[in-house]
Amino acid sequence: MRTSVLLLVTAGFLPSPVVGQSADGAAGVEHPPSVWPSPLSPPTPAAAVDTLSLEVAQGVVAGTCTRCHNPRRLSGGMSLETFEVTSAADNAVIAERMVRKLRAGMMPPVGVRRPTPDSLRTLAAVLESRLDAAWEANPNPGRRTFQRLNRAEYSRSIHDLLDLDVDAGDYLPLDTKSANFDNIADVQLLSPTLMEGYLRAASEISRLALGDPEVTPSEATFRVSRWTSQADHVEGTPYGSRGGVAVDHNFPADGEYAFRVSFHHETTGALFGNGKGALHTTDEPERIEISIDGERVALLDIDRWMHVSDPDGVNLRTEPVFIEAGPHRVAAAFIRTFEGPLQDLMSPHDWSIASTSITDAYGFTTLPHLRDLAVTGPFDPAGMSATPSRERVFLCRPSAPDDEASCAEEILSRLGTRAYRRPLTDDNLAAIMGLYRVGAEAGGFEEGIRLALEGILASPHFVFRFEERPAREAEGVYALDDYDLASRLSFFLWATGPDDELLEVAAAGRLSDAPVLDAQVRRMLADPRAEALATRFAGQWFRLQDLEGMNPDVRLYPDFDQQLKEAMRRETELLFHTIVQEDRSLMELLTADYTFVNERLARHYGIPGVTGTDFRRVEIPEAERRGVLGHGSILTLTSHASRTSPVLRGKWVMEVLLGTPPPPPPPDVSDLEATPEAEEGRLLTVRERMEMHRASPACRSCHRVIDPIGLALEFFDGTGARRIKDSGMPIDAEGELYDGTPVRSAADLRAALLARPVPLVRAFTENLLAYALGRRVEHYDMPTVRSIARQAAEQDHRLSAFIMGVVNSPAFRLKGTGAVVDDMQAESGNQR
Repeated sequence: MRTSVLLLVTAGFLPSPVVGQSADGAAGVEHPPSVWPSPLSPPTPAAAVDTLSLEVAQGVVAGTCTRCHNPRRLSGGMSLETFEVTSAADNAVIAERMVRKLRAGMMPPVGVRRPTPDSLRTLAAVLESRLDAAWEANPNPGRRTFQRLNRAEYSRSIHDLLDLDVDAGDYLPLDTKSANFDNIADVQLLSPTLMEGYLRAASEISRLALGDPEVTPSEATFRVSRWTSQADHVEGTPYGSRGGVAVDHNFPADGEYAFRVSFHHETTGALFGNGKGALHTTDEPERIEISIDGERVALLDIDRWMHVSDPDGVNLRTEPVFIEAGPHRVAAAFIRTFEGPLQDLMSPHDWSIASTSITDAYGFTTLPHLRDLAVTGPFDPAGMSATPSRERVFLCRPSAPDDEASCAEEILSRLGTRAYRRPLTDDNLAAIMGLYRVGAEAGGFEEGIRLALEGILASPHFVFRFEERPAREAEGVYALDDYDLASRLSFFLWATGPDDELLEVAAAGRLSDAPVLDAQVRRMLADPRAEALATRFAGQWFRLQDLEGMNPDVRLYPDFDQQLKEAMRRETELLFHTIVQEDRSLMELLTADYTFVNERLARHYGIPGVTGTDFRRVEIPEAERRGVLGHGSILTLTSHASRTSPVLRGKWVMEVLLGTPPPPPPPDVSDLEATPEAEEGRLLTVRERMEMHRASPACRSCHRVIDPIGLALEFFDGTGARRIKDSGMPIDAEGELYDGTPVRSAADLRAALLARPVPLVRAFTENLLAYALGRRVEHYDMPTVRSIARQAAEQDHRLSAFIMGVVNSPAFRLKGTGAVVDDMQAESGNQR
């Protein structure tokens, strides 16, 4: 049977490349009276751009730009000595680089005599006009190879198909990232390991979904981070408990299961939490409860003298417990034996045990901490109970042997259509039914369905997102069919395949109709699954995944724990999700005077009146904390373990918000850690150490651009908490941006960024377009970016305007053949 599945998968497992494309757009240039436009400045009509003086623009290039960008100096690796603005499209890569720097106000660089602001705006507008006109005359659709389901998309697709929650990381290797995202097609390489992972996932998930009454016992282990504080109630565990862990586990069959819990121990091997600061004694031991769906199934006493040298180490085990098949909430939590303040004499810390060496002393309260929970079984499996997955699969039941084939075809046709994201062809259905017959002959009706389901999950039609060229098209650019458009739309907004309604609209051939497409997008944005835009798109755009590896020094930040880290990330996701759901302005990412906190995060920010683990919306009266620049997630992931990092914070703003990453540091230049931490017996502030570091001429040119941005955020420490001193000295955050704008705080930095909406809006649009297309945004995509940004500005930068702009762009809805795309790229001046 395994061989049959392998043959089904490997036949055509290496599909032909599929290409994507760009979109068209017109130049949109904002020109207010001031140096830089305000967020709501109206765009200048494209026709007006053509009347701007070519002579002024060329004069700026010849009189200013070539001072650095010439064959002798080659600043930035390019020479503009022969560059003609009238022929900008012939040097599109260089011209787009110039536009990006000019719109961000970063050229000419700091310290160089600048032309008038009007002259610089004129140069940027002329370049954009020439580039956009060339694109309109010869649109370049770009290219995108086929995509495969990454981990997140695979897990979500399994949930939608089978009502089964799985962790794709149990089967698939880490996803490769490019251009910030993990769904970029041309880095989704194939390997024997990856293919085996998809095959193994198909086999195991098909058994989990339908159950396996002949399954052999196995152990599933759930670990608890050392950074997880266990002094308070953990969400999902019974009330009246503290600490521990709660997980959703799929039990493969009815039967008896045993549970094992193990605990963190000191370096000497003794149980952590058994010493002079412990709250329990031999007569009154700590106890840990095991519960299934909130119902206690075991209560274990913890021996305070347990040791790793004991026969079973620091483990406790339960007797076997009978549990029905299917998903259940399993919790292991300590029974709470006290209320009120802990008996810390030093400080009321929210201790985790990131370091056991600094809490095992008089004056600190220490408690046993769970290290992991293991579920073993089933022993003596006793059949299968009804589960959500079985109910999702078995839409019918054969009443007689002669009805089995027709019932199987009904079941598998629906599963196949949802999995393949389009109706099954006769060949598709024949292959699936062939697997069903093989399984049914060996093990009956259910085994036939299971093997066919395994084949569906292992099929390239499920694993890969194919977009086949219509038979009538030979070469050229053509529109996606409605099924492919439905898939692009659902993976963009939901990170999973299309639902029944979207497939029905596609089947009727109506999804390409503008009013229908608009209605479907708005329906999908209102669906809870649209939170994927926050957790997947915004999370990766903001680099929130970097938080997972951030663990501040426990001696400097003893209250930082896993719960706080998770709350920080959730706050940023909820802000973005709210802006999408309420169709607010993109600018609220920086200006929002509200945020979302639970008790743990509110306590960290000093916000009173918030209790419990649920997040709620609160107003922020403090201007410094508003928007993502005041979010603990951003401030923590841009810090080092022992100190803040103005360089990382400035670099984050330039890369993420402005889309203008600084160049890498020159080789053989020491980092900030090489500078002394103290001088004449006094600890130096981060600012003082940075000024010593950038005294080097090799460092100065970049740091005077990056540092003022990061220093404006120095009133937040390495975990995002407010502070007024660094190393005992008052914070000095005063500085000047690269264009001379003074900044002294996060509020000043926010105002300066909002005074430059063009780079902000375009950086967001570029990232949204790259995520939606599953490919990097190239220089020939920038006319599309400018068009979407201009249309969004006309709608007050509402998120729906950006999303609809992407969905309606030719880049999203068209495809081009390989030869045509290659020719277009050559003609558009792709000189990389």
